[in-house]
Amino acid sequence: MSHTCSRAVALTSAIALTLAALACTSSPSSTPSSSPPAAASVAHTSGIDLAGMDRAVNPGDDFFHFANGTWERGTPIPDDRSSWGTGAALAQQVQQQTRTLLEDAARAPNTDEEKKLGDYYAAFMDATAIEQRGLAALTPALERIATITDRRSLARALGGMLRADVDPLNYTNYYTTHPFGLWVAQDFNQPTRNTAYLLQGGLAMPDREYYVGTSVDMAHIRTTYLAHVATVLRLAGASDADAPQQARRVMALETKIAHAHGTREQSVNVLKANNPWARGAFATEAPGLDWSAFFEAAGLAAQPAFIVWHPGAVRGEAALVTSEPLDDWRLYLRYSVLNEWSDLLPQAFADEAFAFFGTTLSGTPKQSARWKRGVDAAERMGDAVGTLYAQRHFPPESKRAVEAMVADIKRAFATRIDTLDWMSPATKARAKDKLQALVVGVGYPERWRDYAGLVVSRTDALGNAMRASEYEYRYWVSKLTKAIDRGEWWMTPQTVNAVNLPIQNALNFPAAYLQPPYFDPRANAASNYGMIGATIGHEISHSFDDQGAQFDATGKLSNWWTADDLAHFTAASDQLVEQYNAYTPFPDLALNGRQTLSENLADLAGLVAAWDAFRLSNTADNAGERDGFSATQQFFISYAQSWRTKYREPRLRNQIVADGHAPSQYRAQTVRNIDKWYQAFNVQPGAALFLPPQKRVTIW
Repeated sequence: MSHTCSRAVALTSAIALTLAALACTSSPSSTPSSSPPAAASVAHTSGIDLAGMDRAVNPGDDFFHFANGTWERGTPIPDDRSSWGTGAALAQQVQQQTRTLLEDAARAPNTDEEKKLGDYYAAFMDATAIEQRGLAALTPALERIATITDRRSLARALGGMLRADVDPLNYTNYYTTHPFGLWVAQDFNQPTRNTAYLLQGGLAMPDREYYVGTSVDMAHIRTTYLAHVATVLRLAGASDADAPQQARRVMALETKIAHAHGTREQSVNVLKANNPWARGAFATEAPGLDWSAFFEAAGLAAQPAFIVWHPGAVRGEAALVTSEPLDDWRLYLRYSVLNEWSDLLPQAFADEAFAFFGTTLSGTPKQSARWKRGVDAAERMGDAVGTLYAQRHFPPESKRAVEAMVADIKRAFATRIDTLDWMSPATKARAKDKLQALVVGVGYPERWRDYAGLVVSRTDALGNAMRASEYEYRYWVSKLTKAIDRGEWWMTPQTVNAVNLPIQNALNFPAAYLQPPYFDPRANAASNYGMIGATIGHEISHSFDDQGAQFDATGKLSNWWTADDLAHFTAASDQLVEQYNAYTPFPDLALNGRQTLSENLADLAGLVAAWDAFRLSNTADNAGERDGFSATQQFFISYAQSWRTKYREPRLRNQIVADGHAPSQYRAQTVRNIDKWYQAFNVQPGAALFLPPQKRVTIW
């Protein structure tokens, strides 16, 4: 289970060391060498982008646009992007840095692993070879699907397609196109061992709502999607006459799968997800699928038990194996395979996939340059890239400075726990135990994964990707027989994001995120604490939000709250739900405060913890005025500018429907719950963001 702050595109991937050991236990083999910071800092100014502000806007009416209005009006979204902002710009910088690393590895590798990585990237960049190979690498998979003759062979096909490509609470990569998803992690109930979690899957569009929603917008998307499916099947050999009716059958089966799925809101309820099933119980719990054949084909025949995250969906999908015609399943699986690997097929497939998933769903008018997609593709060898990235782009002084900020914010959070007037002493003690046990990784993992068993060809991009997918799956399955590793990272160092894993009671902050503008070791403290400090606080506080608070210091799913404490927490959370429900970006679509609650709680708790840590830090910035703003104002403006983002309409609608994160402009308005913000900007009753003191949500 994970939470990501999602300022930029997140990649599924927590953590390395205990805080006390962070500075002293890295071995020479895992410690990157020094290098210059990634961008110039602002040593004598506030760090605020003054030109991007709109001071004509009353900060009490719209703090996001006060901090970002001129930037928003004057900044176009690049043609190959569905949104743009601070995080996206940094992600693009990291993408360019990574491109250089990959091109160097392709041209003059220093190690066998670098050679594999360079060959992987070079194969993706060879569009001519991809065009010439056509569907050759997919032929074995398509032939296996074509030879499905009975329900048992269908079960084997479904089991063979199982992949460990989902994390149930990482909202950016939740639904898998495979009919089921596997997640291997620490057991909810026995935190000393790993176990297998089985999840719903099987949808190509981002969420069940796209299949069952009744709005005009959703109906239009479904019509376009149906045409997309027909085009993909036609490109793969279906006749003009057959492709439309085949597409309708594929769509009908996907829609039935969607009806079986739990909603996003239901999916994040971990108490409902805790459903241990013995392997032998699947036949009676979810009849219709030959589970013995499924698990054998998935390499899980020896796994004695699973936790079924979505029992309703597993039952529903298993029943569809029996109720739906085999021919429909064959068509559906054929389309799914073609769709999954479209970016590595001849250009017509890649263009068609982008036309629907890039333009229709996200509003992006232009496909990314091939090198950008090649950088993304190389994430299948993520740690190989990460080793090089950390060596070149994450200096030791940045690691030390961020570790110090983490320590400051942990102390501030502990102090806030001590001063809570609503929490009982017993619950306070448990909360502080959990905070003390929190494992925090900064920059890069202590132990790197290797790719010794992965076969990479410089001339077979699709084969490389399929082998890498299978290699990754075997890696995760192998964890079922190994001890848990609380130092494990679930993000790569080149990821512009951060993550909390309550099930491990751990965090990680990748190197790519820890550079300007979010963090600059030479910038003033107000800016750093308002930007990266709030993110550190955000991730720490996830351990105590509506989901994280259900796990104890060991990561066990355990209720450690008293009834009164939980009642107060729930009531305050409900206030925040109502606050976000009131935001209506479109006349026909409002935010879902329950769906985004975990992230909204973390934004609020993280911001107040970062503020406390800033005020407690021994810096000259605490009382200093710069660029005409007090230190307090600098802190809050920096926070709002860290959420600087603008969206194309389809992308914004997609986020509201399918994401657990509120759109960035509303996350910046978190400040309306904090008394210090009102004082700093003299926000008075009548301002649009003004909340009476009793309506300001205070939890931690």
